[in-house]
Amino acid sequence: MVSVDCRGRTIREVNRAIHEAVAAGERSIQVLHPEARHSIAVALLEPVEIRIEGSVGYYCGGMGDGPRIEIAGSAGWGLAECIMGGRVVCRGSAGNGAAASTRGGRVVVHGNAAARAGISLKGGTVLIGGNTGYMTGFMMQKGTIVVCGDAAEGLGDSMYAGEIYVGGRIGGLGNDAVERPMTGDDVKYLGALLREHALPGDPARFTKICSGGRLHNFNKHEFDVWRAAL
Repeated sequence: MVSVDCRGRTIREVNRAIHEAVAAGERSIQVLHPEARHSIAVALLEPVEIRIEGSVGYYCGGMGDGPRIEIAGSAGWGLAECIMGGRVVCRGSAGNGAAASTRGGRVVVHGNAAARAGISLKGGTVLIGGNTGYMTGFMMQKGTIVVCGDAAEGLGDSMYAGEIYVGGRIGGLGNDAVERPMTGDDVKYLGALLREHALPGDPARFTKICSGGRLHNFNKHEFDVWRAAL
């Protein structure tokens, strides 16, 4: 394992050191003293292991495809934004917009996630061990979001496809988000995910939220629905 120390370096220098280590063939990298710096470990396209020893700022691990990043702390806004693959695990809590526009891979937040987690989700899986803020899953188009705790108002607002599973209370569904019955396959799938990541909850007690399909096509007789969504 090689170490990259953030102290005394600009974030550009930190990321250059990480990318140079990857290019040299390193497959396990430890990032020391992150001290809530922004944009750490972005745009990594190799199956490398990155362990960040502390909390990070905005946009950690974004635009990646393949790395396995673990944060031994909490994260600010935009955690793992727009990743294509790989895995980002945050042992603490995450700020607004965690996993926004993610297209693949897996994002795991063991604590709470703030507002708009998984917005515009286009694939992959988002797991939140605690509670999540308002508008989680807003305009998601594909993929899966699992919230082990409570979800605030506006859950799944204007979602087009995908599934949201909530283990706790739901503060309110967004436009065209509807509850669907849990199937046996849903329970098995959730159980496997929760066990793999040591997350809390009884999969049989989760609530499943999907798109109602009313926003897939414009209908002038449902103008009030569209006006509320826009």
